[in-house]
Amino acid sequence: MERDLTANIRRTATVWLRQAHGWIGLWGGVLGLLFGFSGVWLNHRAVLPLQPAVERASSQLVLPDPRPADPAAMDAWLQSSLSLPRPASNVRIDKARPVPWAEPSSAPAAMQPAHWTFNFATPKAQVQADYWVGNRLVAVRRTDAGIVATMTNLHKGVGLPVAWILLVDTLAGSMIVLSVSGLALWLLTRRRRTLGLAILATALAATAGLAIASL
Repeated sequence: MERDLTANIRRTATVWLRQAHGWIGLWGGVLGLLFGFSGVWLNHRAVLPLQPAVERASSQLVLPDPRPADPAAMDAWLQSSLSLPRPASNVRIDKARPVPWAEPSSAPAAMQPAHWTFNFATPKAQVQADYWVGNRLVAVRRTDAGIVATMTNLHKGVGLPVAWILLVDTLAGSMIVLSVSGLALWLLTRRRRTLGLAILATALAATAGLAIASL
């Protein structure tokens, strides 16, 4: 009786684990392909011929009248003018100061105007805008990435919203669940458990050894 009960529990657990393993694998399949391809390239980018093709362009934008009064207004105007999906990921503000070549004297030194730098990031492009306060123009430098670089930026989450980060977190959680459920299925359905545990122990030892040796 006890043996039959144990067999039924094991059978039920095996069926449930197989179903969960399959559905979770289906959920992470597409993202897994993306992260697998870009991960291989990142790991071997020094030797693989797949270089991230880029195109660089420089331009100038004429400011509206009246000009944006502060960095926040300038950020919003640049985002709209350049058709970018999100505000600047980094804004640097250098205050006005005496020009570096001015010689010490009693007369007031010539002043260098304030300088605002805006960096926008998307998976497909990096945009930097430079503005010297008082100027009528904004200098814009844009770098467009190729397909490999775009996939790499998707892998690293460059210029992506929180929703993408959370989606990637579900993939990471899926990988953890797949690993644990795969191990559990092996233990429940395979008789040669000693061989499986030996393979697992070898993998853990190799991973830990290489990680420690690289520190």
